[in-house]
Amino acid sequence: MQEPASTPSPRSGHAELAVQDEMILDVGLLQAPEWRSTAYLDACVPQLSAPSWQAGQDCSIAASSMATKCGKCGPGYPTPLEAMKGPREEIVYLPCIYRNTGIEAPDYLATVDIDPKSPQYCQVIHRLPMPNLKDELHHSGWNTCSSCFGDSTKSRDKLMLPCLMSSRIYVVDVGSNPRAPKLHKVIEAEDIHAKCGLGYIHTSHCLASGEVMISSLGDPKGNGKGGFVLLDGETFEVKGTWERPGGAAPMGYDFWYQPRHNVMISTEWAAPNVFRDGFNPADVEAGLYGSHIHVWDWQRHEIVQTLPLQDGLIPLEVRFLHNPDAAQGFVGCALSSTIQRFYKNQGGTWSVEKVIQVPPKKVKGWLLPEMPSLITDILLSLDDRFLYFSNWLHGDLRQYDISDPHRPRLTGQLFLGGSIVKGGPVQVLEDQELKCQPEPLVVKGKRVPGGPQMIQLSLDGKRLYVTTSLYSAWDKQFYPDLIREGSVMLQIDVDTVRGGLKLNPNFLVDFGKEPLGPALAHELRYPGGDCSSDIWL
Repeated sequence: MQEPASTPSPRSGHAELAVQDEMILDVGLLQAPEWRSTAYLDACVPQLSAPSWQAGQDCSIAASSMATKCGKCGPGYPTPLEAMKGPREEIVYLPCIYRNTGIEAPDYLATVDIDPKSPQYCQVIHRLPMPNLKDELHHSGWNTCSSCFGDSTKSRDKLMLPCLMSSRIYVVDVGSNPRAPKLHKVIEAEDIHAKCGLGYIHTSHCLASGEVMISSLGDPKGNGKGGFVLLDGETFEVKGTWERPGGAAPMGYDFWYQPRHNVMISTEWAAPNVFRDGFNPADVEAGLYGSHIHVWDWQRHEIVQTLPLQDGLIPLEVRFLHNPDAAQGFVGCALSSTIQRFYKNQGGTWSVEKVIQVPPKKVKGWLLPEMPSLITDILLSLDDRFLYFSNWLHGDLRQYDISDPHRPRLTGQLFLGGSIVKGGPVQVLEDQELKCQPEPLVVKGKRVPGGPQMIQLSLDGKRLYVTTSLYSAWDKQFYPDLIREGSVMLQIDVDTVRGGLKLNPNFLVDFGKEPLGPALAHELRYPGGDCSSDIWL
């Protein structure tokens, strides 16, 4: 195993970090890694025709030819570092959910103005309702992204909205008018069931082949099945499964691919029948929640390793380093409250190790005697320097310096609500990190319900956007105030030099004031792509 040089181990947490203000810890100015150069610029490449199960192979060619072959390139950016120079975000798209809220209205796609110079700053400027009820919009992706940078015929103009519960896929036209998206196509669940034997779909990524690939959590009956739906990137017809017949994982959730190492990593939540109506601790004891990551051969479309995780219950979001040469990444394990690092070892296979543990808190007045932090979303900055994650139950957002990925170092922490705030129903009896329970968060006069959940980083890494809804049935169980008051969107200022997080007190999008009633806003997407949508070849 090739590891970076040893550095002193970081302290796991500090009581003095638990304040509602700027978090600046000592982070020296670091030398840029060798990959941060133009040496690995992706080339503009033709897309190769292939059978559907071979779709998505690495089509990159020598980087030096890019300047001569790219008179007009395709969507996104040639490299992650070039993406960091992209324009400031002005609008953001968020799925908003009404399932489990008691409001009989369809989920919708909200467009929010986040341009400080705009008179509509912090306002929902457009709402696109879906044509059906109780879909449970959740995550989103693009018809094409930086993986097709070399194809000038491609345009990032369709947003994919897979539905976690109904198993539909909505294709939304955001190209005609980015500030007022319109519905382009509906892919019905029956089509996915018949052609793929899959349902309960989640993560959407675009492939270099021009196709779109979407992960599943189950079969049509709600049993666990971690397969992948493959769509034609132009017609959005269902082509079948990406994996070979019979080759699905036992459970599914998120995935990320890294073609230069011929690898994809997928994660697992649980069978939809297990989590759909709420969280039952007995299901954990029964082994019904995920505790493995799956390593796939990217070209052969089959599982080559299944890695058990030490203290790794419910591995959710997975992120490779953005550097396409990197052979490592991170996965956040929600229930165990750990960050696991996976990497290619000296033998050429893949290994995994726990690198961060958020300790549970002993509590009274809650579902269990110990409360996990519940790490529900993770992000990596485009320069691969910082890791961010949200602790939905404990209520804090964290920033770690991962210049040494083997030993992440805590550089920022900010409490944004959560289950352990003062004056709430939960009393903390024993806490390994904090000296006292944090204060409730009030922004622009609104006490924020829920805790930090989905996060999205600006391209330059200087602003972090946060929403507070996880999944409607779990929101209802753990944060009933979210159902009554709706979720919010917040913005955090990031110190990218020394590390640190600071709440912007002038930014609040309150989805509790929506025209049809309080809504649950979830994942965030910028029109030009971001650090969790784009993959570089």
